[in-house]
Amino acid sequence: MNRKWTVLALLATLTACGKGNVREEFPDPARAYPAGGTYVNLDNLRQYAPGMNKSQIQELLGTPQFNEGLWGVRNWNYVFNFRRSVGAEPIQCQFQVNFDSKGVASGQRWKPDSCAALLEPAPAPVAPAPPPPPPVVAPLRLSADALFAFDSANLSAAGRTKLDEFVQDLRASNAAQTLNIIGYTDRIGSDAYNMDLSRRRAQSVRNYLVQRGIPAAAIHAEGRGNSAPLVQCDEAAGATLLDCLAPNRRVEIVVAGA
Repeated sequence: MNRKWTVLALLATLTACGKGNVREEFPDPARAYPAGGTYVNLDNLRQYAPGMNKSQIQELLGTPQFNEGLWGVRNWNYVFNFRRSVGAEPIQCQFQVNFDSKGVASGQRWKPDSCAALLEPAPAPVAPAPPPPPPVVAPLRLSADALFAFDSANLSAAGRTKLDEFVQDLRASNAAQTLNIIGYTDRIGSDAYNMDLSRRRAQSVRNYLVQRGIPAAAIHAEGRGNSAPLVQCDEAAGATLLDCLAPNRRVEIVVAGA
């Protein structure tokens, strides 16, 4: 009987030795050396993973801070300090590495548990939203027949009235930065003549707007002749053709900054 109890006691002793020093509770942080713990390199700490051996972990995290030793030890404990931002109060966390019987890391624990979130990379800064595209502003189309006499670049009384209304609306909106005035003609006549007439008409409109107080530097005028027709009127002729092509004889004012 005595021999039986002796054998059982010996087996219990050997089993305990095989398990090593298994302590899963966290030690008192006041016993850490160096006192107060260390400021760990976050990049090193993020490289830790189960499966590493003690030499590898010591290379990354430093010597365990509670005199645990190397052999037959199943837990290494650290006290780490973190700052979330420059000048912020440090956050203190306890970190424990658990080893299996072969000295290979099998897991880890934090105290408090919320400290694990400190290893998550900071969220990428949110890029500012791109500025909205400039609004697409439909050009103001003024009939050249309403602004000018036939084959003329001199503004008619009716044309000046139309432009006065435009200036009044422009001032009320208080949004314009620049004006682009573009003159167009129909296809009747030579290209060179039509280009010149469209340019002179656009310039006449610009000059009048300047007289009405619009800054000259904010107005650009150009002529484009018979380009960009709005209608074709391929089957019309004579006076009918002239009337049909009326939409092509126009001055467009493009307002930027509205």
